[in-house]
This record gives sequence, C-alpha cells and structure tokens, in this order.
Amino acid sequence: MVTDMNRIAALKDRPKAILFLVLTATLWSLGGLLVKSIDSNPLAIAGMRSGIAAIIILIATGKPKLTWSLAQIGAALAYTGMVVLFVVATKNTTAANAILIQYTAPVYVAFLGAWLLKEKVKALDWITIVVVMGGMVLFFVDHINTKGVFGNILAAGSGISFACFVVFMRMQKDGSPIESVLLGNILSAIIGIPFIFGAAPDTKGWLCIVVLGVVQLGIPYILYSKAIKHVTALEGSIIPVIEPLLNPVWVFLLLGERPGKWALVGGIIVLAAVTFRCLIPLRKPQLNAEAQESARKFPTDT
Repeated sequence: MVTDMNRIAALKDRPKAILFLVLTATLWSLGGLLVKSIDSNPLAIAGMRSGIAAIIILIATGKPKLTWSLAQIGAALAYTGMVVLFVVATKNTTAANAILIQYTAPVYVAFLGAWLLKEKVKALDWITIVVVMGGMVLFFVDHINTKGVFGNILAAGSGISFACFVVFMRMQKDGSPIESVLLGNILSAIIGIPFIFGAAPDTKGWLCIVVLGVVQLGIPYILYSKAIKHVTALEGSIIPVIEPLLNPVWVFLLLGERPGKWALVGGIIVLAAVTFRCLIPLRKPQLNAEAQESARKFPTDT
C-alpha cells in the first residue's frame, strides 16, 4: 500500500518537475544575450553572477543543510567546473562549438547514471540522445568550425562537469540538493570576482549582472534542484538541451536577427525528440497506476 502511494505521489510530481526543467532552460537561455551586453572580463562576469545567485539561493532556502557528503561536495565542484570551464571555453572557441560540445553531457549521463545511480538506460533513451545530438549539429551547422582546439577541449570538460553535476544532484534525491548549488556558486564567485578589478562594468553592465544572478542563475537553479528529485539523471540533462535553441529566439525577438533554415530544422528535431521523450514515460506510469487501482477494486478469482 505504501509503495502504491509513493508511485501515485511520484506520478503527480513528475509533470511539475518537467515543467520546472523547461522553465529552468528558458531562464538559462537569457545568458548569451545578457553576457554580450556587459563589457568586462568573462571570469569577472561569471564570478559576480554566481555571487548574486548564491545570495538569492540563501534567501530562498534559509539556513543551509550542509552535510559535506560526497554527493554534496561532488555536485558543488562539478557545478564550479561547468560554469568556469564554459566561460573560458567560449573565449577560446566559437560560441556554437562551446555550447554544442557542452551539451554532449547526456551521453556521459547515460553511462554515469547506469553505473552510479543504477538508472537503466532504455532503447528510447539512446534513440533520443542520437536524435538530439543530430538536431544540435544541424542547429549549429552554419557556425561550427575546427578552430580553437584548446577552447573545444575546455568545452568538453564543461560537458563532463555538467554530467557529473546532474548525477551528483540526483544522488541527493532524498535530501536537499540545493546546498550543492549554493556551495558551487560561492566557489565560482571566489574564483571569478578578483578579475573584476581589471575592468569594472558600467551601470548598464551592473544591471545585466544583477539580472544574470537573479533571473538567469539563482531562480532556475532553485527550480532545477526541486526538479532533479523527481526525474531521472538522463532527463535532467536532456530536457535542458532546449536552452541553446532559445538563445537565437531572444536575439531574433530583440535584435531582429533571423536564424538560418538548418537552425530551424535542427531546433524542430530537438524539440520534437525532447517532447516525445517526456510524454511517453508520463503515459506509461499512468497506465500502470490505473491497472493497479483496477486490480485492487476488482480482484480476479484464483
């Protein structure tokens, strides 16, 4: 009976978790446009953004529950690596290369999740990964090049860090994973803020940094920390793939820059694959729950 109640509760929490992930990716996608509006050192931007995000998370969660467990520390370190490496990678390769390579994370999550979390990777998961990766390549095909090898390596490191972050966050599904994000932001701020003394932003830059810290980083990671408790690690890395697809949407709406035809095709493929991957598992548990309820009400004679 208790197991059945837990399944029903999980069924109710899952759609909300998916919605949180979609909102998270949407808010993350504001980063590119805002960062471009700030005239300062990229590490300084990353540090100040993380410092503000840490304050927002601390206000939202109250007294942090620091356990200093392997999962909590691992997620914090992975978060720092993900943020810092991506910023530096973007400076040493094209933005398209950086985001495309970073979002190879679902491939790593598939293996790490199966190994460390015992979350079985099904055929549907592998098909989704392949389709999503293919769509991402089409999306950025006009901007991908082989230059910036060092930046590409850093972007790969950011992707691995992203995967580790997702897995370590998922390890805390029965606890409070938001503390890992808090610690990661504090560490990122410590690393980045010293660079502010080289080139302090102007008033517009500071305004953008505040929006980055509150709207683009603080709030979405609060949502992500809630969502990761009710989805698999793989879903926690696949659904946010819509983030880079939304970046050109903001550019189009605010600056009038139209994406190319291959970008549109790739974006549609990725969105369709992610949507399909989210909806199919929702229907299957519902059918199982309905069957169990029917079996309890109308037991068969034996």
